Amino acid sequence: MTIESAFAFSIAMFILAASPGPGIFATVAQALAGGFRSALDVIFGIVAGDLVFLLLAVYGLSTLARTLGEFFVVVKLAGGGYLIWLGIKLWLTKPIPPGKQNVDKQQSNIQRMLGGLFITLGNPKVILFYAGFLPTFMDLGRLTVGDVCLVAGLVVIVLVLTLGAYAWSAARARVLFTKPRAMRNLNRGAGTIMVGAGVTIATR
Repeated sequence: MTIESAFAFSIAMFILAASPGPGIFATVAQALAGGFRSALDVIFGIVAGDLVFLLLAVYGLSTLARTLGEFFVVVKLAGGGYLIWLGIKLWLTKPIPPGKQNVDKQQSNIQRMLGGLFITLGNPKVILFYAGFLPTFMDLGRLTVGDVCLVAGLVVIVLVLTLGAYAWSAARARVLFTKPRAMRNLNRGAGTIMVGAGVTIATR
């Protein structure tokens, strides 16, 4: 893998990550509702889903992924429904005051990571990128183990930095809302965004 192809892939990955979609909507919604730390759980789930599709593409399993179309439809519907449930939960739960978002239970962390994972696994844009566009940046048949690790590292770095910037900005805006009523309205707005992301995934 050449430096030029790695750079071109990083640019394409950044465009994919920065373009508006369910991943960004869910990340921003979670940051608004629970702060930057809770949004990182969603981001890690999104990254895990991207790495799954990367490995499928690199090791020649994209054909298998396409033949499992019905399975991915189920994943898409399940993921969309899960995000809708998380959005409704944001509407109903008591807002977490700024500075106390790190006291969440471990189960909540896992739930947010699963939400991020489902976002990626059910997103046709991500599937198309790895199955269709990835081979235009590199010869998948000639990638070494070191090349695969490099590409995976680039995916992680670009996604974490890009989505992290969205989450940090949203979390900073959240600090401005300190009154219980304002925080409740903020949570409901974030829940609405989460529900919208779920509906988008389920109906695509």
